[in-house]
Amino acid sequence: PNTVRAGMTVTRLPAAALSFKQFLQRQRVLGIYRNMLRTIRQVPDQADRKYLRDWARDEFKRNKSATDQDAIRMMITQANNHLEELQKSLALARS
Repeated sequence: PNTVRAGMTVTRLPAAALSFKQFLQRQRVLGIYRNMLRTIRQVPDQADRKYLRDWARDEFKRNKSATDQDAIRMMITQANNHLEELQKSLALARS
């Protein structure tokens, strides 16, 4: 089924129902999610990797019904912040 991600939101809509803005927002969220999973794969400890992967999936699923644009923008910002913090932690652990 077609899935639309807006913010950390997933809504089932026909693809034609997306506005251009919604499409761009969905692409942005999918990109954040993919980057998050790629970054998590770099975590050395298997248990930590599993915890973080489960946490990320749960967060995106938990917010799938959000429709308020301000809330969605806030969730995008939070997701980016979490991703940056994880990337910084990994960089520090390597050095």
